[in-house]
Amino acid sequence: MTTKTTGLRFGDVSVGDRLPELRRTPSRLQLFRYSAVTWNSHRIHFDAEYAASEGYPDVLVQSHLHGAFLVSLCTDWIGPTGTLRRLEVTVRRYAVPGDVLVCTGTVTGAERADDGTGLLHLDLTETRESDQVRCAVATATVALPL
Repeated sequence: MTTKTTGLRFGDVSVGDRLPELRRTPSRLQLFRYSAVTWNSHRIHFDAEYAASEGYPDVLVQSHLHGAFLVSLCTDWIGPTGTLRRLEVTVRRYAVPGDVLVCTGTVTGAERADDGTGLLHLDLTETRESDQVRCAVATATVALPL
């Protein structure tokens, strides 16, 4: 059992364990701000009329924001004792403001690293709750103290 003072450790986790689910509901304001801070000027992310002219039902969640939600899934779980070492994300479907995005993950592998940490390999998925469409999939490796 971990505590807030000691944090998650490699020995606390087994292959097959599931990460605590993370839910995010992006808003128009969040998409606008995310575009601003990332210097993303593509209008499909902040101009609904333009997005409609491209055939979309509304402005779209940025690919990097899908990735950021999956990063949060990992870093919230590992806490201050862990390190996200690798993340590879593929965005498969779009999401729009108001969609509830459910991020889940499973531990698929575990190994001891030469640097004295334990590495955990993860499969991650971000699913649109309303229709169970997978918006993004990812693999990640996190390091935890032994």
